[in-house]
Amino acid sequence: MPSLTVVISSIVLAAVALLAFLVWQARERRRTRRQADPAHDYAVRSPWRATAGKLNFSSYVYMDVDGDGTYGLADRPMAGIMVRLYDERGGFLAAARTNPAGFANFPMSSRRRRARIRAPGIYRFSVSVPPGWRASGANADQSIRLLDAPGSVVGLVGEDLPKPVGLAPDRILSGRMPGAVEATLSVMGKGQLLESRPLGAGAAFRIPLAVEADTVVVSGGLDRQLALSAYPTDLGLLTPAIAAGTALSTIGFDDVTTRGLRKVPTGHAGLSWRNINAMAGDHTKNSEGYVNGNVSGDHIAYTSSGHPAEFGRQQPFGLHSMMLTAAWLASEGETALIESWLGDVLVASEEITLSALTPCHYAPMLKAVTRVRLSTKHHWQLVVDDLVLAL
Repeated sequence: MPSLTVVISSIVLAAVALLAFLVWQARERRRTRRQADPAHDYAVRSPWRATAGKLNFSSYVYMDVDGDGTYGLADRPMAGIMVRLYDERGGFLAAARTNPAGFANFPMSSRRRRARIRAPGIYRFSVSVPPGWRASGANADQSIRLLDAPGSVVGLVGEDLPKPVGLAPDRILSGRMPGAVEATLSVMGKGQLLESRPLGAGAAFRIPLAVEADTVVVSGGLDRQLALSAYPTDLGLLTPAIAAGTALSTIGFDDVTTRGLRKVPTGHAGLSWRNINAMAGDHTKNSEGYVNGNVSGDHIAYTSSGHPAEFGRQQPFGLHSMMLTAAWLASEGETALIESWLGDVLVASEEITLSALTPCHYAPMLKAVTRVRLSTKHHWQLVVDDLVLAL
């Protein structure tokens, strides 16, 4: 036979369940009466008091493309950035990553127990700045006072919202010199020489770039000039480059489809394509790289299911540059292998370390290729945007 304690516990649970049912039933009856009464269809709200709803109190993070610390037309929302919430005593309350629109959301309500912000006070929002990045506005940590607001939706209101936080990656210029060839690398900013250094035969180089740097020039037999982007740049193995003044075409994948997703068809931009899809940057939920790797327009391309992909044509063309990004934050540090062929001859093979937070501007400026193969070491998706070719 069940013990007395078990019997009493069962009775209590049944009573609690019955009470909850009766409360729900009474609430439903009141709701039905209101719905049946036309006088409530457009009633002026009275009294003004907090509802049982909730609002998101948000911290906004953006890619500061121009690095000026102000959210402007050139800048883009960043996905996957961690933001932490602390109370006025420094106690940790919650953490949230920014969504594809750049918002890290913290539920706020004076009446919901599960809300992260439930009472007036001073709250600190702390953006976790990724290694190798800087908060361009020096505002990664911000404190906001929240006040009682009985007539508001959730019973609370902030004196302000956190100001947008801009993040900018440290720009690194890297590449490799062939054997028995020397050159000079010059970094320019607004037409002025910022830095010049020799590049020794067979040497690899990795050079931090000043914020004001906008152009790099290589001279001495491997002549090339590249307008720098806002992102890290890899020149690969320096070989004779596309001639200055050659007409270039940028393939941004926005004209493949007006829908969310479509496999890139053979014939697009006059090339054949294999295992490459064009997709709107926000089409796939919680994919940081599809958002952060979208440097222009609405669409990017990616390697379908992480399989090796190719594009090319029988007639040689020049491979100037492309933006490469890891599709997912879970694949941060994935390695891309970019192989370029002229007929049956492999003319270039480069390994590029990828990030889901920012593209790498791969700019080999190869004079003549017929096929380019894109793959990743661990078979995660590789995001491509702004493919620049000499067609």
